Amino acid sequence: MDGKRGAIAVSMDIFGIFSIIGTIAFAVSGAIVAMEEEYDILGVFVLGLVTAFGGGVVRNLLIGMPVTSLWSQGYLFKIAMIAMTIAFLLPVVWIQRWRKSEAFFDAIGLSAFAIQGALYATQMKHPLSAVLVAAMLTGIGGGIIRDVLAGRKPLVLKDEIYAVWAMLGGLVIGLGWLKSTLELLFLFVVIISFRMLSVYYKWKLPRRSLHIDTSEEQQKRGRT
Repeated sequence: MDGKRGAIAVSMDIFGIFSIIGTIAFAVSGAIVAMEEEYDILGVFVLGLVTAFGGGVVRNLLIGMPVTSLWSQGYLFKIAMIAMTIAFLLPVVWIQRWRKSEAFFDAIGLSAFAIQGALYATQMKHPLSAVLVAAMLTGIGGGIIRDVLAGRKPLVLKDEIYAVWAMLGGLVIGLGWLKSTLELLFLFVVIISFRMLSVYYKWKLPRRSLHIDTSEEQQKRGRT
């Protein structure tokens, strides 16, 4: 038992660097959305922190981890604050350049946080359903909260396939198919690759709209 927990801890430590990258990407993403909505500097920091840490908070509540464990990640808070301050001070031209590669860094954060969420739930012996939810919410929860606070429709639920990749990562870990460090690194790369393929090829889940086209509606009225 101790050996298994140690292996999980080592795997999670390996993803520390990816967590830093993901935290920076999500924090800056939230800050940019706040600036697009013309929020003041307080709003920029609030939206950035919510994007970077909101998913982890929701995950902890659902799988029974103490929410206060978030405060042990003080170095990530400092990194997020520095990243948001830099984003707030950067010229608009530089921010536009960042946004061109935003999808890639966002995919890194999605992959790292989804895997870590699944590892947390697996460590606590939760069922597969909980592992899936933990992986998904850790990866996309912050983005959903960000969009809601910004008065937008959550992009992760309407744009290219996003949450599905986090859930598939959780499924693989929950079923115990991939356990070793190299296997988890492979999964990390796979999730990033599929997310970027979704962006490039515009892969989307099936959707149904209840809005009736005005021209079609007028034609139907004309026939009657």
